[in-house]
Amino acid sequence: MSLPPLKRSTLGDDVYQSLRAAVLEHTLSPGDRMNIDALARELEVSPTPVREALARLESEGLVRKRPLAGYTVSPLLSRAEFADMFDMRLLLECAAARWAAERATPDQRATLVAEAARTVPPGDDQSWHSAFTTLDAHLHGLVAEAAASPLLVDSITRLHAHLHLHRRYFPYEQTAVTTSEHQRIAAAIDRNDPDEAEAAMRAHLTEARERHLATFEKS
Repeated sequence: MSLPPLKRSTLGDDVYQSLRAAVLEHTLSPGDRMNIDALARELEVSPTPVREALARLESEGLVRKRPLAGYTVSPLLSRAEFADMFDMRLLLECAAARWAAERATPDQRATLVAEAARTVPPGDDQSWHSAFTTLDAHLHGLVAEAAASPLLVDSITRLHAHLHLHRRYFPYEQTAVTTSEHQRIAAAIDRNDPDEAEAAMRAHLTEARERHLATFEKS
């Protein structure tokens, strides 16, 4: 196992980011045990920031903690669980897009448009997968925040954690399609058009569900 190197300036955050990247890129695979002492040795840190990082990852749903068994990487969803997750995303995120179009501040609208225009450059698997996951989660998070509902933000964030584990199988050529769909959502929110924003989010999530079903064909 080779984890990403750390920057010493913000050790706690760096440990968290390193472990999160290892989980999302399947350097630490779904179901793998995560031994705190072993991870600390690998990262050349004390066990304390590792424990803190694992607690953060647990709160996001990326790892699980069981009595007497310690931490393990959360397993991939079954096909039925995956379908249920997207059903929930359709309920929550379509509402979020509608509310964002109605409630977003001018600064939030401008930020959404700018972020939706960002693209992920090609590169090695680890770099572009990580960048795409971060960018996609950030965009959906901005929509949720613009909806002005903290509870909605928390719910959407936890749902996304499970999707991130499946993104290791996402083909790079689909990122351009995702960007176009994000731009449609952002443009509708910017125009203060709740009907179009909801429709754009629904179309995006419906198409995304089909793209991610490739995960189950590879398993």
